[in-house]
Amino acid sequence: MPLTDWTVEPHYSAVLFVARHMVVARVHGRFERISGTLRVDPERPREGEVHVRIEAASVNTAVPDRDTHLRSADFLDAERAPYIEFRSTGVEPGAGSSFRVLGELTLRNVMRPVVLEARHLATTTDPWGQQRLLFSARTTLNRSDFGIQWNHALANGGWLVGEKLDVDLDLQAVPTASPKT
Repeated sequence: MPLTDWTVEPHYSAVLFVARHMVVARVHGRFERISGTLRVDPERPREGEVHVRIEAASVNTAVPDRDTHLRSADFLDAERAPYIEFRSTGVEPGAGSSFRVLGELTLRNVMRPVVLEARHLATTTDPWGQQRLLFSARTTLNRSDFGIQWNHALANGGWLVGEKLDVDLDLQAVPTASPKT
């Protein structure tokens, strides 16, 4: 099977995150606007490619004031850095349907190496005849690696916002349409 190009379906995909708040609580959020492409060959997984682009301003934690702060220069700096992007640099097959996607994440115009622990969930056809590729991935980021320093010390010790950010990607993709000739 040759390498196949896929386009991420934004309405069926999600980029979710969890951050620690006040040491023990967790804040859940998501990005509402994502796009991307995948290049896949199950017979030669090392040749795969992943590119995901997220609109930073689409952050949503269901608390409008917090979301406004997250878009500010204190966190995502969405005005100066409107996109968060991941580009793979390699794929390492794992056991079964698991694999590691090595790549570079650009956040706030700062690029750092990141590894996604990923899993191919299925390649299937939906009831309307559309072929779909489904996979999930997970990583943990240190926000200070991307220049996100804002925080507030708590009176009883600890910090308002945790250093680590857990990120989950649930992606569905459809074959990329061939250009009409």
